[in-house]
Amino acid sequence: MRHIFLPLILLLLVVLEGVALDILPSSLIDGDILITPHWVLMFLVLIAVFYDRNNSYHSIIYALFFGLLIDIAYTGILGVYMFTYAVVIYVIRELRNILHSNIYSTLLFGIISLTIAELIINLIYYVVGIMDSVWMDYLMERLLPSILANSIFLLILYPLFAKRLDKWKNSKIK
Repeated sequence: MRHIFLPLILLLLVVLEGVALDILPSSLIDGDILITPHWVLMFLVLIAVFYDRNNSYHSIIYALFFGLLIDIAYTGILGVYMFTYAVVIYVIRELRNILHSNIYSTLLFGIISLTIAELIINLIYYVVGIMDSVWMDYLMERLLPSILANSIFLLILYPLFAKRLDKWKNSKIK
């Protein structure tokens, strides 16, 4: 039964990402700042750090599937989020062996994953011709606010799921 919890949580986060901007105060949305919710990516970071073992690739499989689901639901180009999330989670899986699994390293992994994901997504959109803003404006008006907002979301998720994911990892072996 526990193996169904992770996909259900990720599916719920995909749905909630669509209404995330409606939750924020209108003063934040009406300005020049654009916050992009990457809640699925934040939960995938937690899965990569606390649930995956060295020989299991659950987080990358979930990144591929739910990245494609985000592409289908919210974007006009298929494969951008699927590719980006899979690459980013692979990088995080490799980096997790360097640091211990605690709140500081998880927050650092979250910031790294957000930065890489936003840069890859917007580089693809720039090459395709969808994004045409100046990179400095993008940095100040979209990247930094998105990193801040999603880092806060990761800090909310951490106490709820870190120990639970570790417990689920240890219970699936028995």
